[in-house]
Formats: sequence, C-alpha cells, structure tokens
Amino acid sequence: MNSSQRFLALDVLRGMTVCFMIIVNTPGGPAYPPLNHAAWNGFTPTDLVFPTFMFVVGNAMSFSMKKWEGLPDGKVIGNIFKRALMIFLLGFLMYWFPFVHWNADHHLEFNSLSHTRIMGVLQRIALGYFFAALMIRYLTPVRVGQFSWYFLIIYWAILLLFGDRSDPYNMLTNAGTRLDLWLFGPDHMYHGEGVAFEPEGVLSTLPAIANVTFGYAVGRWVQLKGRTYEGIAKLLLAGALSVVIALSWDWFFPINKKLWTGSFVLITVGIDCILLAALIYIVDFSQKHKWTYFFEVFGKNPLFIYLLSELGVTLLWFIPVGSNYQPLYRWLYQNIYIHAGVYFGSLLFAISVMLVCWLVGYILDKRKIYVRV
Repeated sequence: MNSSQRFLALDVLRGMTVCFMIIVNTPGGPAYPPLNHAAWNGFTPTDLVFPTFMFVVGNAMSFSMKKWEGLPDGKVIGNIFKRALMIFLLGFLMYWFPFVHWNADHHLEFNSLSHTRIMGVLQRIALGYFFAALMIRYLTPVRVGQFSWYFLIIYWAILLLFGDRSDPYNMLTNAGTRLDLWLFGPDHMYHGEGVAFEPEGVLSTLPAIANVTFGYAVGRWVQLKGRTYEGIAKLLLAGALSVVIALSWDWFFPINKKLWTGSFVLITVGIDCILLAALIYIVDFSQKHKWTYFFEVFGKNPLFIYLLSELGVTLLWFIPVGSNYQPLYRWLYQNIYIHAGVYFGSLLFAISVMLVCWLVGYILDKRKIYVRV
C-alpha cells in the first residue's frame, strides 16, 4: 500500500465532513430531525460535524508540523500565529459580509461593526489550532494528552463553580455565557437561539482544543500503525472506549454540543476514531476507493469550499426578488423545491448548494489549485 492510499482515508473523512456540514447548514426550510442539532442536551448526527472538522484539523497537523522540525522557534510561532489570525479574521469577515443590508425602506445601509458577531465556527477552529499547535511544539506527546484531559476536567469544574448553582448548565446563566457577555456584550454574540448566547464562546473553546489534540494523536497513530490490522483494531477499541466513557460521564456532565461539554468531546472523538478505522479498512485494506473522489474534492480545499458555501448562501439571502423583496434563498425553496415536499424539498435544496460547491471544488482540483491558509 503506497503512502498516497494511506493518506486517502484522512482526505475522505475531511471531505465527508465538509460535504455534510454544507448540507446541514443550508436547508431550504424545515429539516429532517437527524439534520438538526440537539435542542440542548443530547446528540444527533448533525452534532458530529463541527467537532469532526476540529478532529481532522488535528489529523492534518500530524503531517504538516513535520515540516517545522529543525526550524527556529521564532519562525514556527510566527507561522502558527499568522495562520490562526488569518482563519480568525476570515470567520469574522464572514459574519460581517456582505457589509451592507436592506433597511425598512429597501435602501442599503452599512453593517455596523458594533453589531457584528466576534466568535464563531472559523474562530473556534483558529483558536483550537493555535493552542494545540503550541502544545504540540513545546510539550511531549504524553504531556499534550494529559493537558487535553485537564482541559475537560477544568472546564467542568468552572461550570460547576461559577455558574448558577441550581442549574450550572443553563443557557443564560452558565459560566461561559457570563464570560462572553462580560467580554463582548450581547450585540457581538450569536442570537440564533432568540437570546444572546454564544455556542462558540471563549470558555467552551478550552475543551474544543482537545478535539484537535486528540485528532493529532490519531493522525500520528495512523502514520505509525495505520497499515496494520493491529493499528485499526486499536483505533476501533480507543473509539469504543471513548464512547463508553462519554455515555457514562453523560450522567453527571450532559452531552451538549452548544456547551461543548467534556462528554460531548469524548463521544465525538470516539465516533471519529470508529469512522476513520472503517475508512482505512475500506480504502487501504479492501482497496475500494473508486467512490472516494467525490469526497476528495471537498477534502483538498476544505476551508475554501466551506467559505464558498457560507458566503454563497449569505448572498442568496441578501438578493431581493419580486415586488415584496423576498430573499432569493426563500423564493427558490418556496417556488421550486417545495414541490418535492416540505422536508424532502428542503433536503434537495441543501444538496443542490452542496453540489454547486462540489463543482467549484472539482474545477479547482482539475486545475491543481489548492487554497491554503
């Protein structure tokens, strides 16, 4: 088995993550229950998407950081900081885009920075990458693993000590929300829940770092033992054990994506390990990889394609159609896709967005254009 095939499983996992992320983020209307996040405590397939993105960032680091061996610390830290800052700024600009909005008189007004969300998906990826990269650079692998577990325990302790004593996991009164309100104020926070609550807040970034470092450890393991049955067997065992610990911890520290609890970290890492082991077996051992190219397209330009999907959908919501100035996004669903059914039409809409993004990725791949940040 050559090296390109060995890396293929990681590319496919990354591509599947981006593909599914676009689908769950762009429904035309009401979505099937598995394509919605859990309302609060609990877990759905959709809740796996974002932490898997963090996990594959760690996978990629297990390869990319080899290039920095032997380089002076100043250069390495500069590269880490520059990349993290670039991803963070892209996330911030994504929420500010398209920089103008339609007012009540249907005239364009500038989007004020005073009401622009500061934290978010790319921002969490940037911070997770930044701290994980520094840990991996300066700590031994054992220490990185220890600190990753410490982050999960410390985060749990902070929620218990500094949140509402009667309900430390309450959306409005947990320690993370209190910190975000103090740091940013409600106008710079997410309002998708109908209130100022930041699911990618500062405090909950702490356990999210572990998704990256665990992903890094798995990437290293794949490089060392990924070609052996022993390697994938132990990867499966580690995944199953992580899921069991998560389900046990759920009794005391609920699985909750929006709070990014320690039990949530472990169940997602466990499932990711199981999925990756299955992909390695299918791709490397069974040599069945004719089907993989579709996902490789997403995996080769993951950040660019994700940004393309988010900015494209933002434009569809921004462009008015008809005399009632209905957003093009809603018009397409209500006049075309809904004829396939309320829920199925919504799914078809999301798949259409995903396929358009895939087509762009396909053109880039054929031209050997890979956007790196």
